[in-house]
Amino acid sequence: MPDAEAPRLLCVEVYQGGPLSYLTETAAALLTRLADETDFVPATTRTREQYARIRLPIPTPRYAICANGGHILVDGVSDPDWQRQVTARLADECVPLAEVRAHLIATSDPAWLRKERVAEDLFAYLVVERELLPADWIKELAAWAGPRGWAVSLQGRKIYAVPQPLTKSAAVREVARRTGAQRVLAAGDSLLDADLLLAADRGWRPGHGELADSGWSAPHVEALAESGVLAGEEIIRRFLAGGALVRRSGPGESVGRSQRGVLPRGSR
Repeated sequence: MPDAEAPRLLCVEVYQGGPLSYLTETAAALLTRLADETDFVPATTRTREQYARIRLPIPTPRYAICANGGHILVDGVSDPDWQRQVTARLADECVPLAEVRAHLIATSDPAWLRKERVAEDLFAYLVVERELLPADWIKELAAWAGPRGWAVSLQGRKIYAVPQPLTKSAAVREVARRTGAQRVLAAGDSLLDADLLLAADRGWRPGHGELADSGWSAPHVEALAESGVLAGEEIIRRFLAGGALVRRSGPGESVGRSQRGVLPRGSR
């Protein structure tokens, strides 16, 4: 796209003193309308702290979902009843996080491992040099993790180990129950967004991200040609086209990243 035709951008996240995430100005205006007409529910793999860095041009949503469904925020505060439900289910169905983290550390190689992190005491992830990662390492990790109740996802330079019951879709179903929503529209580009898209009545995935790269599809999920911030703009238009039937939506973070122009994104 020629520079003269590039969309005007609104920065919605600053990190370590620098701009990080953006919406187009058109998307910002559309998002304001969407928030007025629907129960707009951001759903993300970000931690609560990471989500709090985002400053969307709308009032704080009544509900938001963080940590891949581990936390439902109600007016910005994590709901304790949902926390208890998540904790109990993970204890019943999965080996402890400490065991998974120990395995990640023991089997990773300093030649390609750059960071090892735990998010909200719920799941773990590694930041790696993708080009140095052995071809079979992810497959071997997934084979080890699956019988222990954990799932593995490679997204960009991050390798996530997430408990299988920890999903955005479970949290969205709970929000839908509380709001009395009749219809769910959702969007996402990450492999960790797939369960949310499958649970929605209609969904969209942009032309970028792991879902697009893998060719993932579902009958009720439309693959868009647009990518980057322009995909986010188009997704909001599609949500609005749902009219009065739209009751809430889960478009990842509803923001783009300066380095990649990604919008929306379920994990950052």
